[in-house]
Amino acid sequence: MASKTLNKVQKKAVHAVGNPVLIFAGAGSGKTRVLTHKIAHLIEEGLFKPEEILAVTFTNKAAEEMSNRVIALLNQKNIPLNIGTFHSICSRLLRKEIHCLGFSKDFVIYDVQDQIALIRVVMDELKIARSFVDPRTVSNTISHYKNKMLNANAAKKSARTIIDKTIIDIFKNYQIALKKNNALDFDDLLLFPLVLFEKFPDVLKKYQEKWKYVLVDEYQDTNRPQFLFINAIANAHNQICVVGDDDQSIYGWRGADIRNILDFEKTFPGCEIYKLEQNYRSTQQILNAASAVVKNNENRALKELKAMNGAGDKLGLLETNDEMEEADALISVLEKEIKMNKRTFSDFAVLYRTNAQSRALEDSLRRNGIPYKIIGGIRFYERKEVKDLLAYLQLIVNKKDTIALRRVVNFPPRGIGLKTVDKCVQEAKKSNLELFDVLADPSKMNIRGKQADELNRFFEIISKYHDLLDKLNAGELVRTLVDETGILKHYKRQDTAEDLERINNINEVLNSVDEFMARNPQVMLTDFLEEVSLLTGIDQWNDQENRVTLMTVHSAKGLEFPVVFLTGLEDGLFPFFSTLQDKNKLAEERRLFYVGLTRAKQNVFLLYANNRRRSGAEQFYGLVSRFVREIPEDHLENINFSSAMTRKVIGSAQGYAKMEVKRTVTVFDDFRVGDLVEHAIFGVGKIMALSGSGENQRVGVVFKDGIKKKLIVKFAKLKKVH
Repeated sequence: MASKTLNKVQKKAVHAVGNPVLIFAGAGSGKTRVLTHKIAHLIEEGLFKPEEILAVTFTNKAAEEMSNRVIALLNQKNIPLNIGTFHSICSRLLRKEIHCLGFSKDFVIYDVQDQIALIRVVMDELKIARSFVDPRTVSNTISHYKNKMLNANAAKKSARTIIDKTIIDIFKNYQIALKKNNALDFDDLLLFPLVLFEKFPDVLKKYQEKWKYVLVDEYQDTNRPQFLFINAIANAHNQICVVGDDDQSIYGWRGADIRNILDFEKTFPGCEIYKLEQNYRSTQQILNAASAVVKNNENRALKELKAMNGAGDKLGLLETNDEMEEADALISVLEKEIKMNKRTFSDFAVLYRTNAQSRALEDSLRRNGIPYKIIGGIRFYERKEVKDLLAYLQLIVNKKDTIALRRVVNFPPRGIGLKTVDKCVQEAKKSNLELFDVLADPSKMNIRGKQADELNRFFEIISKYHDLLDKLNAGELVRTLVDETGILKHYKRQDTAEDLERINNINEVLNSVDEFMARNPQVMLTDFLEEVSLLTGIDQWNDQENRVTLMTVHSAKGLEFPVVFLTGLEDGLFPFFSTLQDKNKLAEERRLFYVGLTRAKQNVFLLYANNRRRSGAEQFYGLVSRFVREIPEDHLENINFSSAMTRKVIGSAQGYAKMEVKRTVTVFDDFRVGDLVEHAIFGVGKIMALSGSGENQRVGVVFKDGIKKKLIVKFAKLKKVH
């Protein structure tokens, strides 16, 4: 094994076996390298068989990378590795053991949309108006209770208001409804194994004997259920190695407990501790700035990061008037980086505290013809047409899934309205039958004619494909189903650009099923649905696309880019106002800022605005973030930016200002078709089409390498080439 690639401390951590091991891995210090080498070492030295090792991480992307690296290190294929996310590992365990809790192994996993849909049904049954309490608020509150490991009865003790008590009533009935639907939500995936371990000690013993060595990545992000799951398995043998960085603990809002890593020594006495402090990602300027900020937090493990990539440049600091000028400044710097340092679009990441900040940035990128990819928008598998097809598949796998049934019983439209569905619901209650089963005999509900025929046909289609689950390959089944239900025909009839995109998305699902089956020939449709339900936005991010990446700082965790722009750096936005009076929350915001800085390999640019429009309000006066002020001045370089905008305050009240914004650039070259022009990013090109004049002038340009762009002249800064 190529252990020559490890430094001294990494090598010691890899070879440490026998006692519990805690590895504090600073940002960019090669923690994945250590984890994968450790797994390979345990196998290669014959200390443990591959199937006896459990390695857990937080994203499918990280799990896949770990698996590929271990396979490469051992130079073997078909190794029975247990590497996955907490949710995927627990889901696999539950497929085998959940019958003990009264569920069947073909349970479905509800995403947030499905959870909210079920909560709406429960609220309707309880006659609770959505104007009284929002279903999304109920969903978030239930998830909060589950992360704290409180069931409805336990949560009831802390209920104070009528709304609190109402949510707990919904919670209780929601759990009953989940079981009736043979469904679990994401939180249940983590909680149910613990219930199994407590109620059935033989199940716990089985997995303690199965997994004799446990490794955990990103241990600082574990919440209470994840901690208890790992603890239950490892307690039997104390063969455990956890890797993490307390300075990168940024998920307290969803239950992560930084004490899990800081108190590891108390949980597993006699543990060996290693600190990885050599950084292979960033420059020393970036690390010094990041460390200077995070050192202001109390209760952290001391570490001094040393850059292996040299001193590097100072961090650029840009002060702007508002969010529009901030976006213009960012484009200006990006263009210079491309021209001066020969960068490509994929070298850049634009990070922000909240998704709402992306609008002004996207507008500016679009105006300048710069391709970008936004992480954290609507995920592919959450789009309506994709969800509709997946709902068909969920219902075929699990006929108890009433949420999937409600979603597709009238898709494509077959004349089955809400009143008809309500009649079916009432009949199911009266007859004590599953909702799906009452569709077999519409006459019992006094449903006749076309509606009865369509209900019968829908019932027969789902029943038919349910029976074919074991007989047809998943790819064949899905393609035949799409054809028989007429989903593609439905969109082809509409014949709009939007529907063409929907057709492409459905074809993409069909391709993804085929690809999944090619990777896993022995698996079933249930396995495909499980993989899809556990995907995150980052798992679908393609770092091979030559586009600027836009995302929140939370989403950027675990990634790296040559150049990082951190935007919106004002007190009240980053850090949030709500954290300023809470020491623990402010410490987490500071760690989040640290994570943002340490995503960068070579350059960081910090941007803030003196005025910013928030939540549709008028301009809000901003003050540069305290985190920027915590960076020593000798690590910062002020960058002057000259905007093409002028702004004039025309009135103010209660801290808000009305601002009039005008562009100062009003004269444009008299371009003609055939002119050669130069663009700061795309280089020299030829104008092939032109429309409008003055501020509205647009040009179609073909640049070198055949790149075609439509540009608005007033934003594109084109120069004639003679």
